[in-house]
Amino acid sequence: MADNRLTAFAGATEWLNTDPLGPDDLRGHVVLVNFWTLTCINWLRQEPYVRAWSKAYRDDGLIVIGAHTPEFQFEKDSFRIKQAVEQYAIDYPVAVDSNFRVWTAFANHYWPALYFLDREGVVKDEHFGEGRYAQSERVIQKLLGIERELVSVEGLGVGVEAEADWETLRTPETYVGADRRERLSPEDMPDGLNYWSLAGDWSTEHEAVALEDAGGSISFRFESRDVHVVLSRRSDSPIPFTITVDGKPPGESHGVDTDADGRGVLDAGRLYQLLREKSDVRERTIEITFEHAGAEVYSFTFG
Repeated sequence: MADNRLTAFAGATEWLNTDPLGPDDLRGHVVLVNFWTLTCINWLRQEPYVRAWSKAYRDDGLIVIGAHTPEFQFEKDSFRIKQAVEQYAIDYPVAVDSNFRVWTAFANHYWPALYFLDREGVVKDEHFGEGRYAQSERVIQKLLGIERELVSVEGLGVGVEAEADWETLRTPETYVGADRRERLSPEDMPDGLNYWSLAGDWSTEHEAVALEDAGGSISFRFESRDVHVVLSRRSDSPIPFTITVDGKPPGESHGVDTDADGRGVLDAGRLYQLLREKSDVRERTIEITFEHAGAEVYSFTFG
């Protein structure tokens, strides 16, 4: 029974930053398992803490394993996972879990999810989603048998890793593909808060909507500081796009993936930050227009 979670990693399809890790490699260490997927904004905002814990406690016997289990099909691409590992400076072991075998062994249901294993591989604590950082670090210290000041975490407040502005957030994560479609604008309420709509020639797929002809757009009526969207492309070439907010360029409130004129480029399947409001947060409409066919839109997240 003690080894049941240590054997779970045999289901990994690939390992990054390490040779494959099995029970003999992990037994005797405290293990923190972090389930993630590269487009998850909640994981991205949590990641600075996991990075910091790995560096601060590895010499004390902590092994962090990032189990990458994909939410969308395009996230199974090993090259994209490696890009994310490099982009976010992840230097701890990553188990690529494209077949959901590690996920299933932990009976997990969430991104991100943290599982805290003692030196025999028994789960002693778990946490789902963002937050609870101080308590989680104290759990790590208790399992390691140490007690000291909590680590200083770098990267907070920067780019997509910045914590959400929870006080002004009124718009929930929204999926647009057929399998989990929600909040598509009804004809009698085209401008309702938290609803989205399409203009142009689009097809609906299981996970996304796909643009069939150049110049199509997707609009969302929202209220939050940040706007993110998960995009991919079926075209061979990158696809330029432009955003407007209430019909105007975003100016200084542009996101990391757009400029002041609202211009951006869909270059790969990932999460794009379109907007970070620099002034008062209020109800607004964002519109994304793509110059070429082949854009795929999966979900919107806010913060």
